Amino acid sequence: MPFTGRGATAAYVAPFAAFILVMAAEHALLPHSQILYPIRFAIVLAVILLVSRPYLQLRPKNPLASIAVGAAVFLIWIAPDRLFGYRHFWLFDNAITGSASTSIPTDMQASLWFLALRTLGSVALVPIIEELFWRGWLMRWLIDPDFEKVPLGTYAPAAFWIVAVLFASEHGPYWEVGLIAGAVYNWWLIRTKSLADCMLAHAVTNGILAVYVMASGQWQYWL
Repeated sequence: MPFTGRGATAAYVAPFAAFILVMAAEHALLPHSQILYPIRFAIVLAVILLVSRPYLQLRPKNPLASIAVGAAVFLIWIAPDRLFGYRHFWLFDNAITGSASTSIPTDMQASLWFLALRTLGSVALVPIIEELFWRGWLMRWLIDPDFEKVPLGTYAPAAFWIVAVLFASEHGPYWEVGLIAGAVYNWWLIRTKSLADCMLAHAVTNGILAVYVMASGQWQYWL
């Protein structure tokens, strides 16, 4: 049975919070290593299964359209660099946004176990934790702190753009394509009223990007 009140908030927020906290601990303990990534993966997966499972709806209403949306966001993500190459302009390379350079050491880039786990995390975990938090919780909480009263996909301009901007901010030097991606995913939730469709679209974006990164050696997309 789904939780109510604080339990419901935890179901939407806890996986994202765990992800951020564990990642911060990794950077503090081993700032130039990805050796602790499996621990982050395991902790976040455990939180999803133990806390968020009652709220997970993984059957999209519009799977083919969601796949198309996800593929479109991938093209949006890489298009500026492919067409214009402005990523090192000061707006995208500074002390606030950081630089478009990967944190993955060279030896890890050749590690099959790490690449498989990183890809699985990007496709299976990140879309769940981010969609639960950004569009499942925050987009509704900004409309009414008693967010369970707000149906999924309810449109309110302030909530829509605050979530899009905050989503962009977590993507550092890729903030401008992050803003577009956030707006697209927000729009898709409003259109479908389905968090599962947003998760699928997000998973497709991340999955294609993972293949592109490994095939092309453009590791800077994995910050």
